[in-house]
Amino acid sequence: MNAATQRGPVDRPALTRLTDLSRADFAPYWGERPLLTRHDGTFADLFSADAVDELVAEHGLRTPFARMAAQGSVLPPSQFTASGGVGAEIGDQLDSAKILEQFANGATLVLQGLHRTWAPISEFTRSLVADLGHPAQVNAYITPDAARGFDPHYDTHDVFVIQIAGAKRWTIHEPVLRHPLGSQPWSDHREDVATRAREEPAIDAVFEPGDVLYLPRGWLHSAVAQGGTSIHLTIGVRATTRHDLLQKILTRAGESEALRAPLALGIDYTDPSSMAEDLHVTAEVTKSLLEALDATGVTPLMQADFIQATRPEPVRPLRTVELLSDLPPGLSIAWREQLVADIVADAKTLSIRLREKTVSLPVEAENAVRALFSSAQRAGSLPELDAESSLVVARRLLREGIVVPSEGR
Repeated sequence: MNAATQRGPVDRPALTRLTDLSRADFAPYWGERPLLTRHDGTFADLFSADAVDELVAEHGLRTPFARMAAQGSVLPPSQFTASGGVGAEIGDQLDSAKILEQFANGATLVLQGLHRTWAPISEFTRSLVADLGHPAQVNAYITPDAARGFDPHYDTHDVFVIQIAGAKRWTIHEPVLRHPLGSQPWSDHREDVATRAREEPAIDAVFEPGDVLYLPRGWLHSAVAQGGTSIHLTIGVRATTRHDLLQKILTRAGESEALRAPLALGIDYTDPSSMAEDLHVTAEVTKSLLEALDATGVTPLMQADFIQATRPEPVRPLRTVELLSDLPPGLSIAWREQLVADIVADAKTLSIRLREKTVSLPVEAENAVRALFSSAQRAGSLPELDAESSLVVARRLLREGIVVPSEGR
């Protein structure tokens, strides 16, 4: 399978916009050490105070798309949500008046999943995921002056912190557990975290609008707003780990008859010598399995997880149906960002295998589809097709949600 070409809201790749580094230059920091990048410009095209007010007041957001915290404790949803009234009686919608009360009293507001609810962030996140090769999600933290939302802690995912408005003092300490898994939260090491947080910090800095911090998972952090309301975005990167890869390899190991066989009859688990022979056999069979198992055996399993964790560029149903009735030959169309597909051709048929379905076309459309996979094309002039056939293929791909109009992205 292949990933479609990604396009972001700015000319520079998303990772370079955040760090001022190419992917190759950023690689030494990835998963290992923090990076603070000071920018002259801002990220106002992604988010703003007005965006916060609009989301809270107008969008009918529900939990878990928001939460609030004060002095290190998460508030019960009932303290900032309510029913939406007639026609929207669902009881866990954000209540703007309650949020005002809690915020004015010093509580931090967290808007979660903005990669699903705010279009500029959705576009930017798709571009960043293409750069990183790992799934990501975005939260916004809106903190009153001098308020501290959460105690020193670590996350089990990497983050990029983007200061949007106001200023915030961040204190960063080295990990007590490097590369923690999702099953190893900071609360399991609460005493060690508290002790480390009293030591000399690795970074103690005030972030201004435009500043970006990359923080690998496991690094301790806490923050306090300085001089007015602070707004920052946290892009959480759910890095796929070697532990994940090993789990997929073990899934394939179940295909080995020798590894499915029982351990010795009467084995004594308290006696290392009793287990020695089975350990030796297991090691030898596992070695043989790994030697025989090339990357193609595990790749589909890893890829399935990635597809499940990410979402491709959304389609616009009404506009698409309108275009299908009278498709302009000059319309520019492109593969949906982050839509993963396996394109397979035989003597007669071209198959586009997606997560939930397979779309079949005549094999004559192969070069046109592969060209669309790589870059935008005109609907009426796809490679190696006449004008009529080109429009037929373009309509089918639009109808199946494989391509979208690319003008005005």
